[in-house]
Amino acid sequence: MSIEYVLVSEGEQDEPIELPTEEDGSLLLSTVTAQFAGASGLKYRAGGRLRGLRLVEDRVSPPPGGWAAHRYFCAFPRASAPSPRPRCSDLIVLGLPWKTGEDAVREYFSSFGELLMVQVKRDAKTGLSKGFGFIKFAEYEAQLRALGRRHMIDGRWCDVRIPNSKDGGAAAHRKVFVGRCTESITADDLREYFGAFGQVTDVFVPRPFRAFSFVTFLDPEVAQSLCGQDHIIKGVSVNISTASPKRERDSRSQLLGWGLLDGAAPRVYSWPPEAWPAHSQHSGHAALAPHTPHSAAPDTKPYLKYE
Repeated sequence: MSIEYVLVSEGEQDEPIELPTEEDGSLLLSTVTAQFAGASGLKYRAGGRLRGLRLVEDRVSPPPGGWAAHRYFCAFPRASAPSPRPRCSDLIVLGLPWKTGEDAVREYFSSFGELLMVQVKRDAKTGLSKGFGFIKFAEYEAQLRALGRRHMIDGRWCDVRIPNSKDGGAAAHRKVFVGRCTESITADDLREYFGAFGQVTDVFVPRPFRAFSFVTFLDPEVAQSLCGQDHIIKGVSVNISTASPKRERDSRSQLLGWGLLDGAAPRVYSWPPEAWPAHSQHSGHAALAPHTPHSAAPDTKPYLKYE
């Protein structure tokens, strides 16, 4: 079959260009895109309706009756809808000095971006600060910048985190559970591997070895996108799932001040001997026991409780 030329334009009202066909009578898509960048095919109008041409293995086939029966114009892929912008979360600021108020918090975090809300939580009776507060940025990028580092506010290190919701299900989690780990996988291996998906802020490998690890990302969306998948690290298939939040302490522990927000910074409690619960050692952990007359008498010096 001899080579013929096909009249093709970008739109119906544009001036056409003659494009050469191949020996089998087809028109290469590459021939079309060389003149009309981004084109994904050809179409033509017949009887007042638009018709598309068959495209097989990057070759456009002529319509019934041959190329000369019509004039053709380019088809372009529809632009995909832009992905919705991530929404900013209420962020909790932990470890605030007692003297720090809303004005100081706003002044500090304004350097990261516009703030929509600043609140320092205070005791309803005394009006004194509880040592934490909440902020919310107007832009998601500002939120990521604030989450990616620790903060020195009024001479004290503070942490900014996404708090767990009251029902435990609505908050975006930045930490993932990595199961089926082997002792050959180190924290550096995990940081290097998962760093390809997004910025890693923390890696925890328990010691002694317990066949799992935790990886924390800067962006909670990165963490959630990995959940439910298997990954090969150093030849080992590991499974990624959402890191379960800590269970609430029992009421007795909460009365003693053990109930902390999940992920909060370590705190030290100085208790007088009579307030310290009787305990026994099981697997290296202190277990609470009722303080009864049969319990061993406490020491005369106070204890320090680390969490």
